[in-house]
Formats: sequence, structure tokens, C-alpha cells
Amino acid sequence: MTREQAARREKTLLTALLLSAPGPIFTGMAVLSSQSTTQIADFLRRGMDLVALFLSWWVFRQLQRRASLSQGERSRLERLAGLTVAAAMFVSGIVMLALAISRLPSYEPGGQVTLGLVIAVLGLLTNSWFWRRYTTMTREKYSSVIAAQMKLYRAKAMVDLCVVAALTSIAIAPAHPVTRYVDIVGSIIVAVYLLASGAQTAGTHLGSPRAWLQRIFGRDLPAYAPPVEKKQD
Repeated sequence: MTREQAARREKTLLTALLLSAPGPIFTGMAVLSSQSTTQIADFLRRGMDLVALFLSWWVFRQLQRRASLSQGERSRLERLAGLTVAAAMFVSGIVMLALAISRLPSYEPGGQVTLGLVIAVLGLLTNSWFWRRYTTMTREKYSSVIAAQMKLYRAKAMVDLCVVAALTSIAIAPAHPVTRYVDIVGSIIVAVYLLASGAQTAGTHLGSPRAWLQRIFGRDLPAYAPPVEKKQD
């Protein structure tokens, strides 16, 4: 990777971090005026994303500015960034799924969702742009940190699309019977997508479950051999 390519990637990571920083604050303000399940879960998701973005920027900065790092140290830092992104997806997905299920029996959509809808639309446009930019960078010169960001922003764009659909239905027809299920089902769909994306990202950095066990025990594990049935005379 050339110095110019590295500088462009670090600048993009920092820009993404700075743009995402106000998200949890404004989304939290919107939550205070709304009872939307999707919007509450969206607030929690944005907070986790911010942590992952900061660590990814920090790791990439360390990789580019500390030429003395060994290959093992570089691999550990890259794994840290990738697993942090995966953890953000997992935690967000679990929180969204648990919240949606817990509110399923008694939740009724309503409240003021205009601010949340505006934020979600802006988030959809911004995250789609970053998704496309990280995709271009990954194709140009592969970096595991940038590839993890590409997957994260792809997930963020899909989540924002679902949030926009749910909040739009609440804004247009809050009393319609279908609106309640659009909001709840939207949260469940997003949660499943986040969990699947998190598993895919974690698998990229950890490999198969067999490889996880080898890292834990520090030695190769014997291959599985199915039991052989004895033939009866």
C-alpha cells in the first residue's frame, strides 16, 4: 500500500468516526420523544458502532505509523479491529432482538418520530456512501481493517433502510394495525441481519470453530474419525 493510499484510507476512517460521533446524542434525544422500538434499538446500535469505528481508526493508524511491528503484532491488531466490528454487530443484533420480543405483547406505535426519521434518512445516505467508498478501496488494495469497515457500513446501510421504512409507516399511519407489526418485524429482521453479518466478520478473522479451539488450547487437535462398526460373524 502506497503512502498516498494509506493517507486516504486513514482520512476516510477519521471522517467516518467524526461524522458518527454526534449520532448517538441526537438519536438519544429523538428517543425521548418517541416510543418506537426500532428507534430505541437504533440508538443502542449507533453507540456500539462508534466504539468499533474508533478502534478501527486507531488500529489502522498504528499499522501505518509503526513500521517496527512484527507480522504477529500486525495480525493481532488487525484481528482486534475485525472482532470489534463483529462484536458491535452481535451486541446490536442481540439488543434489538431482545427489545423487539419483550415489547411484542403490549407495544403500540406512536409519538413524534420526525426527528428520528430525518436522522435515519441522513444516516442511510451517509452510510451508503461510505459503503461504496470502502468497497472501492478494498478492491484497489486489500486491507482487513478496511474490509471490515466495508462490511460494517453495508450492515449500517441495511439497518438504516429498515429504520426508515418502520418510522415512515409510523409517521403516515400510526394507528393502522399493520404499523405495529412493521415496527416490530423491522427490528427483528435487522437483528437477524446484524447477527449474520457479525458471524461472517468474526469467521473471517477467527476461521472455523476448530481453529478457535486450537488457539485456545495452543496445539493441533486430532482430526475427527467416525466410529467404525464391527461386523458380526
